[in-house]
Amino acid sequence: MPAPAAVDPAGEPGDREVCADSYAVEADVFADEPAVEPEAGAEAGGAAAGGAEAGGAAPARRGRGAFGFALAAIALLTISFALRPGASSVGPLLDPISEAFGRGETYGGLLTAMPGLCFGVIGLLAVPVAKRLGLTGSIVVAIGIAALGLALRPLSGGGAVFALLTVLALAGPALGNVLVPAWVKRHGGSRTVALMTMYSIVLAAGGTAGTLFSVPIAEAAPDGWRTALGVWSLGAAVPALVWLLVLRRTGHDFQPPAGGGRAPGSLLRSPMAIALTITFGLQSMHAYIQMGWTPSILADAGLAPATAGALASVSFACGMLGGLVMPMVIARVRNLQPIMLAMGVLTASGYAGLLLAPGTAPLLWMLLLGIGGFVFPATIALLPARTRDARVTARLSGMVQPVGYMLAAIGPFAVGLAHEALAGWTAILVVLLVLSLVMGAVAWKASAARMVDDELAPAA
Repeated sequence: MPAPAAVDPAGEPGDREVCADSYAVEADVFADEPAVEPEAGAEAGGAAAGGAEAGGAAPARRGRGAFGFALAAIALLTISFALRPGASSVGPLLDPISEAFGRGETYGGLLTAMPGLCFGVIGLLAVPVAKRLGLTGSIVVAIGIAALGLALRPLSGGGAVFALLTVLALAGPALGNVLVPAWVKRHGGSRTVALMTMYSIVLAAGGTAGTLFSVPIAEAAPDGWRTALGVWSLGAAVPALVWLLVLRRTGHDFQPPAGGGRAPGSLLRSPMAIALTITFGLQSMHAYIQMGWTPSILADAGLAPATAGALASVSFACGMLGGLVMPMVIARVRNLQPIMLAMGVLTASGYAGLLLAPGTAPLLWMLLLGIGGFVFPATIALLPARTRDARVTARLSGMVQPVGYMLAAIGPFAVGLAHEALAGWTAILVVLLVLSLVMGAVAWKASAARMVDDELAPAA
């Protein structure tokens, strides 16, 4: 991969051609060759001694770089898996949860809307928290909150308490969603593409696991859905320990602008940032509607609940393939726009299948929705790929994800209300089909070969 242009000390991007291979590199404690300032006495005149020292230090630097990358990879692997099961495990269990608390479909719609609401509202706090605690410190706090909420939620005695503890369980992922891409930009160095690929794959794997295994666990466990939800707290305990080790290495890692200045410009001045936000919002809306309601759509078509849940998980399993493919595609393909438009068309085709023949080829419809869902890992990968400065990445992630998730939260709740009022899926699926085509059109603009940094006006 060609070496990206450097970022100047003030955080302003240097001039360079914007192409698809645009993941900028920042030297860091996790990089292969950590940047070090030269010693005061290391002048050219001492070339012989300096050369000997450099030769002896090179293996040590490579060793530190290898250990740093391994630690970063393990940290990303564990937290990526933990960010989604708390949300994705609820959809397949909506019926027993609602029945246990004596609630109806409106309550189910609220539960399916809560991931988007929490990711949106609480995610707005991510950048301010990171300024105070650092990126890594904030991630440690986030995963600790998630573990606590996931452990307490199954103990709920009523619907209101369950909803409140769901907010707690989702608060950690809400912060992590925003901070992890910025952390990768800050610490990824030359491994940014590899780390973003790993993040996207394992994020999808966690969501798939929550959807796929919740019903079988509930059917096998004495406490049913309570055990099926509580088991995911174990997946949040491990990353909490790993990220404490990472924190010892990084310290406070949210760097203020050099000279105390402000990061340039409002993101509302950037058409790319706005298009990314709308694209992410529409795709997240589709994802959470699919997560919460496709098991019910398939069950109403005559499939057994366990089969419906397994088929619904197919679209999330496709997300793992998307997480593998899309960061590399973004790094190598100059014109992403036809690809992004095609994903919108594929999503619309999946909804058309559910509308016209839901029980005829449900696996095909889920595959179409899953491949269309490649928009999600593509948008996540574009956050570091279309920014040069890690602070701009954090700000962009802090706009795209919270605002996008708030847009997404409307969808699942509206579907619950509409289905309760209409007692059918036809009108709902028609609307989703149209919104898929809108998503493809906006994604066309969001995937243009431009950098957000270049669209920001200088700070006053």
